Amino acid sequence: MKKSLLMTAVLCAFAGASHAQSNVTLYGVLDQSIGWQNNAGGKSLINTSSGAMQGSRWGLRGTEDLGGGLKAIFVLENGFDLGNGESLQGGRMFGRQAFVGLSSNDFGTLTLGRQYDALVDFVAPLTIASRGAGGIGAHYIDFDNLDNSHRANNAIKYTSANYGGFSFGGTVSPGGIAGKPGKNLVWSLGANYANGPLVVAAGYLRSKDPAFSVIPRITKNVFNLTGDATLVDMPGLHSNYRVAAGGASYTFGPARIGAVYSDARQDTTLAPLEMSQRAKTAEVNFGYQLTPSLSTGLGYGYTALRVLDKTRKYHQVSAGTSYALSKRTDVYLIAALQKASGDAARAALNGLAPSSTDKQVSARVGIRHKF
Repeated sequence: MKKSLLMTAVLCAFAGASHAQSNVTLYGVLDQSIGWQNNAGGKSLINTSSGAMQGSRWGLRGTEDLGGGLKAIFVLENGFDLGNGESLQGGRMFGRQAFVGLSSNDFGTLTLGRQYDALVDFVAPLTIASRGAGGIGAHYIDFDNLDNSHRANNAIKYTSANYGGFSFGGTVSPGGIAGKPGKNLVWSLGANYANGPLVVAAGYLRSKDPAFSVIPRITKNVFNLTGDATLVDMPGLHSNYRVAAGGASYTFGPARIGAVYSDARQDTTLAPLEMSQRAKTAEVNFGYQLTPSLSTGLGYGYTALRVLDKTRKYHQVSAGTSYALSKRTDVYLIAALQKASGDAARAALNGLAPSSTDKQVSARVGIRHKF
């Protein structure tokens, strides 16, 4: 009897310890703003918008300690429009992220599911869009995907452990089409060094016959931030999309200065026709922590977009400031100005309706709460 009681107590203790080593966290971001746009197809516009600074979302994040420094992990993350409650990313339930995998303190993390590519993980955090200007501060139509307009479905992703400030990783998403191993194949590689005030990062993204297109004329729906524009599937249509990007930043006291460069290209063939778009973008940005609660950022970007024998040029200044009301809540003001030149007739800030002229200005004031 005593042995039975002792065994029961030991099993209960192990069950309690196992339960204590597993956890699921509910988290999210609620971001809503009021904004003004000087020219939306020829008319000024005042509206409300969700996710101007950071995409509104809710998610579940879980871990289970398997022992020996190994953990099982998962993330399910839904993106939604706070203004009307609708799901974004094409209406998917967990359109932002959905993955499961294993994480090791010594060997890194391996995950499977819908995930961010290596450019988004390593290079995007160095852009002014990520550092205070929000989506309107992103590069022209987010051609380089550094504002995370697209995710990789069915991705196998590896991220290394941190080795003295150096980390690396990559993704591969098999196309999954019988007899066509290259179609819809997406892969990416990236690395960064972050130790002390210096951060340096680089990444590469490649997709053959991608499921999305940055050329609106051959897509089923318009290229935008809230869904994945789909490449029309027709005989003889082939497309290759690739992006190389790198950046660096240096922090000194309350100030930070950074720079990012990207080279994005999509070549599309529908025999006998061929079309190529290539965008080279250079950005410099500056940030300053005025007080523990008040921060500000400013960036300038230049994009040269080559389409056939035409070169469209876009100059853009983006800025943002935020004031923390608490650890979880802040209010912000963001603004951007774009000037089109060269063969470009109309300005078009990222995510907004294009202007009818070569200039476009937008400003938004909003509130963001994290939980």
